[in-house]
Amino acid sequence: MIWSSDVRSITSETGSGAILYDPRLLDAPPPSLFDPGELTTRGWLDGQADGRGTTWFFTYRGMAWVLRHYRRGGLVARLVNDLYLGLRPESSRPFREWRLLAELHQRGLPVPRPVAAAYWRCGCAYRGDLITTRLFSARPLADCLRLKPLSSKTWRQVGMTIRRFHNHGVYHADMNARNILIDGEGHVFLIDFDRCRIRPGSRWKGATVQRLLRSLRKIASTTPGLYDHEEGWRELLAGYACAENPGRNHAENDF
Repeated sequence: MIWSSDVRSITSETGSGAILYDPRLLDAPPPSLFDPGELTTRGWLDGQADGRGTTWFFTYRGMAWVLRHYRRGGLVARLVNDLYLGLRPESSRPFREWRLLAELHQRGLPVPRPVAAAYWRCGCAYRGDLITTRLFSARPLADCLRLKPLSSKTWRQVGMTIRRFHNHGVYHADMNARNILIDGEGHVFLIDFDRCRIRPGSRWKGATVQRLLRSLRKIASTTPGLYDHEEGWRELLAGYACAENPGRNHAENDF
């Protein structure tokens, strides 16, 4: 396999932190590029999507990008909504995710290309943001399922895509139906690589796929009769099983 090498990185220090960015996509980004209010004022904002936090879609110099602010989930979010401990930018969550996305993009895996990551110092803690390229016409798997049933081909493509990541040892910490995107041509992408990493072994792979199954069952329970998640699941596993694993003669299920 030939991997592309078109993602480069530069880290620039700011008065309040640091910004990691790809110089092939933009010059040193101003801090205002990470400010939704500023994006709105300048007329760059195209829209937004709400989840655990808000994601903003905007256009900058003719390029369509996505801005995500790092927010905590669970009970911790009630105390520190968007603060994380850490004094080193390179160890911060946005910088680590940027670096991982760059590596996955270079390997030819279907992920958004990383544009810039920001680390904003706040005492002994920090806040963070990430900008990536926008995947046009791509919808979360969860939204697709609420619109119409997926074809067997699409379900298999989802399984094959997950297997591609697993073949590269990519552990996704939050594999659910909102972090899998499908575009108008049936191409499948994975997003949100916060807390994800390359890891050895294979025991974790089955647990990752089972997490997705729980997500699909939850959607099915809230939209009864819309789709047969068990049939879709069988097709997904069939796609996962038939995806080629480099270095092996046969793909192996890990669950």
